Amino acid sequence: MVVSYLKRETSPQHTIFSREDWSSAYCNVEKELDHAELKLVKGSIPKKISGTFYRNGPGRLERGGRWVHHPFDGDGMIAAFQFKNGKINLTNRFVRTKEWVKEEKSQKFLYRGVFGTQKEGGVLANAFDVRLKNIANTHVIKLGDDLLALWEASSPYSLNPNTLETNGLSDLKGVLKKGEAFSAHPRFDPGHHKGQRMVTFGVSTGPKSTIRLMEFSTEGENIGSLLSDRKDSFNGFAFLHDFAITPNWAIFLQNAISFNPLPFLLGQKGAAQCLASKSDGTPKFLLIPRDCGEFADQPPKSVDAPKGFVFHHLNAWEDGEKINIESIFYDDFPSIGPEDNFREIDFDLLPEGVLKRSEINPIDSSFTCSTISNQCCEFAMVNPKFEGLKARFSWMATAEQKEGNGPLQAIKKIDLSNNKEISWSAAPRGFVSEPIFIPSQESKSQEDNGWVIALVWNSIRSGTDLIILDSKDLTEQAILEVPISIPHGLHGSWVEN
Repeated sequence: MVVSYLKRETSPQHTIFSREDWSSAYCNVEKELDHAELKLVKGSIPKKISGTFYRNGPGRLERGGRWVHHPFDGDGMIAAFQFKNGKINLTNRFVRTKEWVKEEKSQKFLYRGVFGTQKEGGVLANAFDVRLKNIANTHVIKLGDDLLALWEASSPYSLNPNTLETNGLSDLKGVLKKGEAFSAHPRFDPGHHKGQRMVTFGVSTGPKSTIRLMEFSTEGENIGSLLSDRKDSFNGFAFLHDFAITPNWAIFLQNAISFNPLPFLLGQKGAAQCLASKSDGTPKFLLIPRDCGEFADQPPKSVDAPKGFVFHHLNAWEDGEKINIESIFYDDFPSIGPEDNFREIDFDLLPEGVLKRSEINPIDSSFTCSTISNQCCEFAMVNPKFEGLKARFSWMATAEQKEGNGPLQAIKKIDLSNNKEISWSAAPRGFVSEPIFIPSQESKSQEDNGWVIALVWNSIRSGTDLIILDSKDLTEQAILEVPISIPHGLHGSWVEN
């Protein structure tokens, strides 16, 4: 079943998208608003939804007529959509990092971007300037009284969760050293060990890489406090953007990738452009025992993993001694070269993300791998109450076509027990971002009972819409116009009132 969002063109080839429509979403966020009400254009807002949808992503992509080389180098902009009494209000703010403040004043790029954005002045001006600009643009989560804007190569920025005003860099009550790496992909344990926890990590990379695994309380009097902390080292360079958890394990996939820092040091490339897949390398699953689990204090395990490159995982669970993990695999590391224009990329030349399931046997260090869906996808999720458990349902953003690469234009629900699918489509002129699942009060017993929300770039009006879908059948509940244009972005989170 496919449900359409925008009126389809008369041509039956509705899967053909316009690259100009897709790239038109790359724009600067021009305004910061306070409690601006969204305009309802279709349907009605379910009154049972009460809370705030926080979303992060690049909001400043151009300064003084110069564009960032890659959208991931854009400054973080937080949008807070507050659902209350059948209405939705928007407050948005740029994260006032020290670098953002300086560049806003000068209207120039004063810092190099990890993904290739250079300072003015050419190679000589950039050579040996290894300062990393904390752009705080990847994720946003609430921990205690703080809203944290996350960027994995440095410490988080703290914001006021109500006003979105920037408080400054956070060391999480002394847990982090100045500038210490802190993942933009925490996982939230829904209560496998009595209380709810946030599980996260930081990576120190090099010929030998170290993972710092941390767990924080997310409820009660000690909310935000550190519950456990361990460090484990592994051979080889570790590019780790995401991970997964079960009650007993934190599971990482160490991609077979190399890093040659010389072009970065010489001012020729961004740091991420110095990464390259190792065709003769072997990816590894890194299994780290959680301190609250039954294997606490035991050393980590390393098991060979399938070929390919992984940014994001869907979920993981235990089946006796075996561990299952569902991940989005690319054939190779997708990158934008120094001479490429990110607004003119050819999707056919980039690998697509394919959802696969790996079954890991840590006893004999073996694995098997199977494909769940060949359709290009990203930003997959399960009901958060089933994090670390065997979930039946998943929701994700996908390309419109069933095979090959393409922009994300649809929301798909998969029954993981039989791989049956239904989809909601924004094609041909709409482009979706990460979907967020909002569980209903009944979703503990009915796993797929709730709503799915997402921002959609509506190229017909060159603006952003917010959609609300019924999570069971993906029928449209409401479509609302967002009063600012928000570029294609990254991650978000839901906080109940």
